[in-house]
Amino acid sequence: MLMTVVTTLLLGLAYPLVITGVAQVLFHDKANGQLIKRDGRLLGSRIIGQPFTGLGYFHSRPSAAGNGYDPANSGGSNLGPTNQQLIDRVHADTARLQPENPSAPVPVDLVTTSASGLDPDISPAAALFQVPRVARERGVNEEQLRQLVMKHTRGRQFSIFGEPSVNVLELNLELARTTP
Repeated sequence: MLMTVVTTLLLGLAYPLVITGVAQVLFHDKANGQLIKRDGRLLGSRIIGQPFTGLGYFHSRPSAAGNGYDPANSGGSNLGPTNQQLIDRVHADTARLQPENPSAPVPVDLVTTSASGLDPDISPAAALFQVPRVARERGVNEEQLRQLVMKHTRGRQFSIFGEPSVNVLELNLELARTTP
């Protein structure tokens, strides 16, 4: 009985409080969700995706989390690659996106959801695919937007892990700031 009480207090109370305190002191931004605030307003999180639907903004990857980007309902669609519902949705999304940039193939991450449904990033190819639409809507030079995309492209972690990516929220925030 005494061992149960001691381990409960030690591992269930003391250890989590110490780790939380260390995280708050050493990694405050990361421990609190990497929130982006401007002028006292919360704009979003660097690590949780959100939808952007305006034609003058870069669009995020589709989400299967609840009604879209719902962190309380995170998860993929669980539709396998041979599921007809998934195939039909991907074909429909591809047909909808192709007119945006008829000379380029539609990147796969613009028509498929991530495993969590909360992915804040898209591939550089997905961002570059959207450049003609965003440039047209904002009345800016495509080359200027390509440079903006490249500026926001993060490489592989330690040069070997993961794939290059673009954080859609950060890209759109700078887009709004530089080309209102």
